[in-house]
Amino acid sequence: MPEDRIEAWPGRPYPFGPSYDGSGTNFALFSEVAEAVDLCLFDDGGVERRVRLEEVDAFSWHAYLPDVGPGQRYGYRVHGPYAPDEGVRCNPRKLLLDPYARAIEGHIDWNSSCYSYDLENPGAVNIEDSAPHVLKSVVHHPHFDWFGDRPPNRPLHETVIYEAHLKGLTRCHPDVPEALRGSYQGFAHPAVIKHLTSLGVTAVELMPIHQFVHDQRLVERGLRNYWGYNTIGFFAPHNEYSSTGQRGEQVNEFKAMVRTLHQAGIEVILDVVYNHTAEGNHLGPTLCFKGIDNQAYYRLVADEPEFYYDTTGTGNSLNVRHPHPLQLIMDSLRYWITEMHVDGFRFDLAATLAREFHEVDRLSTFFDIIQQDPVVSRVKLIAEPWDIGEGGYQVGNFPPLWSEWNGRYRDSVRDFWRGEPSKVGELASRLTGSSDLYQNDTRRPFASVNFVTAHDGFTLRDLVSYNEKHNEANGENNADGDSHNRSWNCGAEGESEDPEVIKCRARQQRNFLTTLFTAQGVPMLLAGDELGRTQKGNNNAYCQDTELSWVDWTAVDESLLNFTRWIIAFRRDHPVFRRRRFFQGQPIRGTLDIGWFKPDGKSMTDEDWDVGYARSLGMFLNGSGIPGHDERGLPVTDDSFILLFNAHTGGVRWTIPAEYAASWRLVLDTRRRQSEDGPQDVAGRITTSARSIAVLQSLE
Repeated sequence: MPEDRIEAWPGRPYPFGPSYDGSGTNFALFSEVAEAVDLCLFDDGGVERRVRLEEVDAFSWHAYLPDVGPGQRYGYRVHGPYAPDEGVRCNPRKLLLDPYARAIEGHIDWNSSCYSYDLENPGAVNIEDSAPHVLKSVVHHPHFDWFGDRPPNRPLHETVIYEAHLKGLTRCHPDVPEALRGSYQGFAHPAVIKHLTSLGVTAVELMPIHQFVHDQRLVERGLRNYWGYNTIGFFAPHNEYSSTGQRGEQVNEFKAMVRTLHQAGIEVILDVVYNHTAEGNHLGPTLCFKGIDNQAYYRLVADEPEFYYDTTGTGNSLNVRHPHPLQLIMDSLRYWITEMHVDGFRFDLAATLAREFHEVDRLSTFFDIIQQDPVVSRVKLIAEPWDIGEGGYQVGNFPPLWSEWNGRYRDSVRDFWRGEPSKVGELASRLTGSSDLYQNDTRRPFASVNFVTAHDGFTLRDLVSYNEKHNEANGENNADGDSHNRSWNCGAEGESEDPEVIKCRARQQRNFLTTLFTAQGVPMLLAGDELGRTQKGNNNAYCQDTELSWVDWTAVDESLLNFTRWIIAFRRDHPVFRRRRFFQGQPIRGTLDIGWFKPDGKSMTDEDWDVGYARSLGMFLNGSGIPGHDERGLPVTDDSFILLFNAHTGGVRWTIPAEYAASWRLVLDTRRRQSEDGPQDVAGRITTSARSIAVLQSLE
């Protein structure tokens, strides 16, 4: 197609992406391998006009176009070598997204033109034009009235995280208007805000909302990439979650959602996927980075650059050894903080970002650049501290600035309550903030993000209802998903009408929630667990954009919901459960800050910690002299508590150690609903029922 004569001025090489100034738009694209770059503009009918970018500075191809403004659809065509065996894949027949696009429109229809090679003959170049079949970048208007938005900026030790899928939480909500369900606007609806505030959560951790792609293999099976861990645009809110339009409207709709959540005192944490992109391996499509500068953006196998070095299981890994992908990540993070007002990030497969060479390196450039950045270093940074590469499980090994999803907490708590042979010492470490993992780095208990369930795996209800995964709906013969779930079905697989099974499951859910919200660290609750949500045993619902994954608001377990609200409020009311510093095992006013004992009232010995058959543990928390001060500068104090954990199949009779206090009140017994009988005074002895927790509060 010949160039149209569109007025173009030299413009600026930075910032990258589109920059609208009220009169026109500056465009800048990085490519070291390009020999020429065309900026392609599309009108509402899909007619394309091209502008050759004549200016290039430090590999930034740029131009300023007067009179081009918000709503303009565009893309790039990059001219250069196509030699996959040498690691270069330029193909100007492929329309490419702007890596810095703030908004993206449309979808991919998976026409054969989406690939740079001939599908019938992979060694041949595909010369089909992909423009009619792929996403388009959109120029957006940066103005938004935040009305004095002030992020809650809540300390981590006071944070309660609610991990949610933006669409799934509201898609079936009866009080959200149909047109808003599954959208940014729907998530900010008063009915949703009311639920979140009544629950007591302080932050929502949104599963990926960066623009993502539905994989061809899923689409061909009638499925979708529901979870969204398939990013293609690191600056653009996913267009399908917009109820107002895709020509930039999604940006303001996202901002309005954040503003509303902030007004309710709720922070917004984004689950971000910087470890890989949606372009897959050497057989994947050419949508953006591959065609712009494949060698710069992706890690390639050193002696076979046709192939991609992959520690993510998705086909590729972003090349964090190169300065421009690193710059892309940092620019993206700063954009979401400064322009979109988010409060933190959870980094998917974060170990991959630390692989500057082969092994995970806590001294890598990625960590260094995060540490010194004056914007990014000040928000909440949470790592998923593993990937699938060699040495990828890095729980406890991230630098001091970071908090981590604590997979060891999840595993030890699940094992304890299902009755597995285990050491109660492991449970004790997880209950007290995992000092064995974080204290040597001078980190605090809030470095541990504690969770029992997350999006990946069973829901809480399914954790107590299924021994085996049931992923048949995914179309992979139940071969996908983890087979080792550390779950127990309470005696019946799946749904049951047996009253004893139902009681057992209800009690086990209360046990898990109590263990979660009385442990030191940052608790994370999976959205819907408080309602009794089930995925019918599917532990890998990544492709289920259906009722299977959406929260069903018509089937709410009211008893469980009330209990969850109570236990979160209980944690909020008692700072002894959310300490800022680790226990020291030292006396406070004559009594240890923490104590451990057996049912006979005797203190735990070194030998007791290693007994594999132990199924019970008593824990004393001293509420006097908690380290730190409140907002008024006064010392933090609280009542003292005893927690009795009993995972035995029968009741356990406890003797309360006299040195802790003489009189106690039973404030929680997970054998029954918390509010059934109210508090009961306890003196000296108490019996806990099978598989239950009792919480005692000092009366002195």
